[in-house]
Order: sequence, then structure tokens, then C-alpha cells
Amino acid sequence: MRLPAEWERQSGIQLTWPHVDTDWYQLDAVLDCYTTVASVIQKFEPLMIVARDIGEAKRDILSHSSAKGISLDIGSIRFYECPLNDTWARDHGGISVHGPKGEKYLYDFVFNGWGLKFGADLDNQITKRILYEGAFEDDVMGVDMRPFVLEGGSIDSDGAGTLLTTKRCLCSVNRNEYLSKKEIGGELKRAFGLKRIIWLDHGEIIGDDTDSHVDTLARFCSEDTIAYTQCTDEGDENHMELAAMEKQLKALKTRDKRPYRLIPLPLPDPLFLNGYRLPATYANFLILNGGVLVPGTGSEKDDIARNRLQEAFPDREVAVVDCRPLLSGHGSLHCITMQYPEGWMKQ
Repeated sequence: MRLPAEWERQSGIQLTWPHVDTDWYQLDAVLDCYTTVASVIQKFEPLMIVARDIGEAKRDILSHSSAKGISLDIGSIRFYECPLNDTWARDHGGISVHGPKGEKYLYDFVFNGWGLKFGADLDNQITKRILYEGAFEDDVMGVDMRPFVLEGGSIDSDGAGTLLTTKRCLCSVNRNEYLSKKEIGGELKRAFGLKRIIWLDHGEIIGDDTDSHVDTLARFCSEDTIAYTQCTDEGDENHMELAAMEKQLKALKTRDKRPYRLIPLPLPDPLFLNGYRLPATYANFLILNGGVLVPGTGSEKDDIARNRLQEAFPDREVAVVDCRPLLSGHGSLHCITMQYPEGWMKQ
């Protein structure tokens, strides 16, 4: 078994579309952002949208794209209709795994609202529903991974047998509390054919209610390169945890015993909603065919993050998309998307 890296060739991206009953503040701004993200994704690869009501989603897209002057080919989008609680495709979406003989397995882990914090009874059924409705090629086999709880944002793969994750998330209460860390690691190794797991012991961003998803903290850019969230301001409330994570990353070695090439991404300037700090991070970037999308926060640090990620991905176009509206839901760009490898998503 092999869990591919995100930079491998993709067949498309899934978005799950917001509606008035999803848990979004500033829904109009969020729909503007989703429409912008959808249009940029289309420049690189096909797009799938899961929606509560396809007609409603199409009207939203046409209205917001027209208002913002966005070019978006709605006719080429594959739509699937499902009941849904919320719209975090990274965490309720299926996880693609290659079998030893080229088999295509779509793992459907339990999604329980980040440790029973939010309702997820409908979102937990989305992958199964769209699989049965023909969203994937006929040779993609669905695999029900119950009762194991796992969100896509909690893991990151180098495609060669190393998984990056955080102890705080995978070993949290109300996920797999009946299993020890060793047992959880064993489950992951069997499911994904892993040679090793890198457990980050530190790393937390204030306002993050996922219990430290790794896609807010540190990401593989290649087998020997990790981009990570760095906090240099000792007065920032995130400094202690992020500095401890940085120290651990600097001590890590690749499988051939070399230090990782580390690319620090600045911690965005503090952003607040109703007095609460939002979990802004540039590590929540999305890798596409020929591109990398960086969640912008409207400051000069956007360019710093883009330039540093351009160093990590010299052969891809790195672009910034203003994702501040998404932070109102305590997530960002990577959180709302899920990629599928080449030959998986039906065109």
C-alpha cells in the first residue's frame, strides 16, 4: 500500500459547497472566496463540487462570479448532491491509496466532527454517497475504514512511506481514545504501507479547534523538504509551541539520515473575530498540477510566504488567494479541498 504525496499528478479537486445552514460566519464573503478558489483551481485541473442542492450551488457560483468578474466554466464542473453538515472536504473527503498491484483504494475513515465538537452525521456519509453516484472511475474501490477516526488534515505524506502528523490530534480524546499511540501508529502503517511515522510533539495555533492538524503546521514539499509555520515574535501567544515544534523539526532526519531542508513560513499577523484570534497559517497551502495556492491574509507577509514556497516548488506557479473569510470558520484553503490522484476522479 502507498499513500501518495500531494504533489503527484492529480485528476481533480473536491469542494463541498457552503449554504445558509452550514456553520459559516459572513456567508456572502465565504461564497465569494469559494468561487475565487474554484476559478483558480480550474486553471490547473478539473473540479468536483458536492452540494446540498445543485441548483442552489450553481446560482451561487453564477451570482458571485459575475459580481466579482471571475471567469469560471460552470459547465465543466462535476456536481454531486448530498445532505451535509459543513463544508470541510479535507476532513470528510475520501483518502486515496495505491495498492501493491496498482489497485485504487478510496478509504472512508470515520469523521466525527474533530472529536465530537460539531455535528458530522451527514458529512460522514458524503464519500460513500458520491462513490455510489459515480464520482470516481470504475476501478476505484471504496473501503470502509470504520471504526477508525481520521481526518485528511491530520496527516501529510511524502509518497515514499513517511507520514507526518501530530500526537495532540491523533491521540486526542473522542477520536480513537480506545487505542494507544503505538496501536494508532500500527493502524496507520497497515492502512498506508508506511515505513515510519514522524510524530510532532508540539505545535498549536490559537483558534484552531482541530487539535493541531498538521496541515496548519508543517507540510512535505518533497521527500527531503518540509515547509513549516514559524513564529519569531517571543511576545506572540503562539511562540512557545511553534518554537518547540521548530526545534523538533531541525532535529529530524530523512530516511537516509540527512537533515531535512526546512522552509520557514511566517506566522500571519493576528486576525480576530468577535475578540477571538483566528488560526491563520500559510502552511495550509494546496498543491495542484503545475501550481500551488497559498492562503493569503492581506498583509505583506503574503508575498514572503509565496516567495518561500516558490523556492520549494520552482517548477510550479505559486499564487496567493485571499482566504480571510474562511478563517471565520477556523480553517482555510487546504481544509476546504481534497485532491484525487490521476485516474481516480471521473472526468
